[in-house]
This record gives sequence, structure tokens and C-alpha cells, in this order.
Amino acid sequence: MSRTIITCAVTGSIHTPSMSPHLPITADEIAAQSLAAAEAGAAILHLHARDPDDGRPSSDPAHFMAFLPRIKQASDAVLNLTTGGSAVMTLEERLAAPKRAAPEMCSLNMGSMNFAMYPAAERISEWRHDWEKPFLENSDDLVFKNTPRDIARILTEMGQERGARFEFECYDVGHLYMLRHFMDRGLVEAPLFIQFVFGVLGGIGPDPENLTHMKGIADKLFGADYAFSVLAAGRHQMPLVTMAAAMGGHVRVGLEDSLMIARGRLAETNAQQVAKIRRIVEELGHAVATPAEARQMLGLKGGDRTAI
Repeated sequence: MSRTIITCAVTGSIHTPSMSPHLPITADEIAAQSLAAAEAGAAILHLHARDPDDGRPSSDPAHFMAFLPRIKQASDAVLNLTTGGSAVMTLEERLAAPKRAAPEMCSLNMGSMNFAMYPAAERISEWRHDWEKPFLENSDDLVFKNTPRDIARILTEMGQERGARFEFECYDVGHLYMLRHFMDRGLVEAPLFIQFVFGVLGGIGPDPENLTHMKGIADKLFGADYAFSVLAAGRHQMPLVTMAAAMGGHVRVGLEDSLMIARGRLAETNAQQVAKIRRIVEELGHAVATPAEARQMLGLKGGDRTAI
């Protein structure tokens, strides 16, 4: 029976507190929702931090270390730290916490892109914090910088120097070719874990044919040296990750990617989304991978070799 890895992206840096009262903000909330998601079946927890006072995306290692040890002590889940942080952060800021924690796994965005969140501001009439509206609206002039030099630095400092492996986030077809370039340079080694990202304004659209196209290009570029997973933004989340599971891929859910559990209904926890995709995966005839199985499949160094 094939094993499907479920990743849960617990809070992210895109959604703001005014969008949902259920978005985890404080260390207590992030830890509790992470542990519940792991209990529901997530083998990997993709983690960002927030300023607990106002919910703003944070790169402060202290904010990360307020919840990381608590999750590690209570769960065997793989802790996957963002190196993307927020598109408004510098690379130094984005790397501060991952360098401190030396995790088993990090995310790595494989190209610079427009990252447009401003349409979301039009749907909110009451704001909890004064930073939220300009944060969203100003994304009409925002470039998320991930140059080849940036990518090489992350591969070196997090991969070669700290032993982390990567969730390679590919928002468009060109990002797959960039990943192949770094594999040819010897900075990336198999097995690869590639996250196809759909539905972010500025990246590839959330069309089923785009998923089959990305899969075909990845097959051509990487052969048997990779596994793929899928995340999709907003209402496209469950349809596309279900399609990925049916194609033999892995899946990512979580409140970073979508705030909903069904049309017109907010998810109250990350665990709700994990439980839903677990049911779908199992009904497709696949088994859900445990953290130990995910570590073996992805060649991870183990939680005992981190600084968490």
C-alpha cells in the first residue's frame, strides 16, 4: 500500500487575524493546533511564527522557540521551518530562526515572483489591527525576492552546514527548471520533495491541467529522484490536493493555505483539514505516512540532530 505524507501548514504569513478568529497567533495557539494536527495524521508540520501581540508575521527566533520545543517534546512530527518567512522580510530575517533551530527540514522558494494578496483586503470590513490593511493592499507592488544567490545561500547554510532537507516550493514551471539547475550544480541531492503551489496570484493558476503539466515536467527533469506534494490556495485547496493524492502524490493542508473547511464555513482548527484529507486519502486506498516513514522516505537526519 502506498504511503501518503500529509503536511500541515499551521499559520503562515499571508492570512491576517481579521480574516478568521481561528488563525493561531500566540505560541500556545500554534503549539496546540500543531499537536492536534499531528494527532489527526500530519507527519510534517510547516511552521511560521507570529508576534503574539498583534498577529503580525514574525522572524524573531524567540517567537519560534516559544512553541518549537513544546511541539517536539509532545510529538514525533517532522518540524519544517519556513525560510520564506514573509515576502516583506529580508533574507537575513527569514533565516534567523531556521539557523538557530537547525531543523530536519525547511521550505525553500525556488524563484522570485509577484506575490499579490491585495484582493483579500476588499473582502474585509472590520480590521482588528492597523497593520493588516496596508500589509495586504501594498502587495500590489510587492516582489517576493528569491534570486539564485538567495537560493544558493539557503542551500549552503541550511542544507550543507546544518543538514536540513527541503520542501522545494515551486509556484510555476520555471521554478522546476531552477531546481534542476541547482541539482546540476551539486547543491541539491535526491531524494527531492517538491511542493507544487497553485492559486497564489503571481504564480501558476489552480487548474487541474496545470497540475498534470507540472507533474509531467518534473518527471522529465527528475525521473525517479523526486516525490511531489500539492498545496492550493483558498477554495482550490481540497479539490487539487485530492487530485494529487489520486495521482500518487503527497498533500498539504492547513490554515496557511486555506481558512475554510467547506464552502462558506471557516475551519475552526488545522486538525479539521488534516482529518478531512486523511479520510479522502484513505478512501482512495492509500495509507497515511507516519513521521518515521516520512523521515525514511525523505532522507531526513532525525529530530535528535536539531537544536530545538
